[in-house]
Amino acid sequence: GAARRMEHFGCGTGSATPYFYKLLPVTASLGLDTSAKSIEVARQQHGSDRARFDTRAAYKPDGSMDLAFCNGVFHHIPLAERAGAATIIYQSLRPGGWLAFWENNPWNPGTRLVMRRIPFDRDAIPLTPPAAAKLLRAIGFEVVRTDFLFIFPRLLGWFRPLERPLCRLPLGAQYQLLCRKPHHDR
Repeated sequence: GAARRMEHFGCGTGSATPYFYKLLPVTASLGLDTSAKSIEVARQQHGSDRARFDTRAAYKPDGSMDLAFCNGVFHHIPLAERAGAATIIYQSLRPGGWLAFWENNPWNPGTRLVMRRIPFDRDAIPLTPPAAAKLLRAIGFEVVRTDFLFIFPRLLGWFRPLERPLCRLPLGAQYQLLCRKPHHDR
């Protein structure tokens, strides 16, 4: 099979990196973050010849990535900088490459409550699913599907088998936009 190169946009200290290698057919990964301190920690704890880490400022996208993953990053990016951040992801991907874009769902009251209680999220500006889709389409992405996940908290775990049939309804604490970079640029 083809090499699977993956970008983790907003990787923090790289703690998710080992899971990508366990769960996905990844042969090389690049973690990006705005925090030089986080990147230093990521390099020390998870860096290898297969797992590289870089600051967003130092990174020059080369259109070689097969997959990009981003989880709960964009609500921390100032509104005026979001298109630029999404453009970095777009330019990182090869034609036909995929983006798994995860965000907290502001339509879920539990999510809003939790975000108000976490100091890290207090100043965040949430993105509704249509706002996120509009942002990504404006860059050039095709939005293939939207799923809402984590509908039932752990306490109601016995309801979790219902999540699959309900994933198209805007109920979940998080949503994922599965996007693709077209094979031919517009």
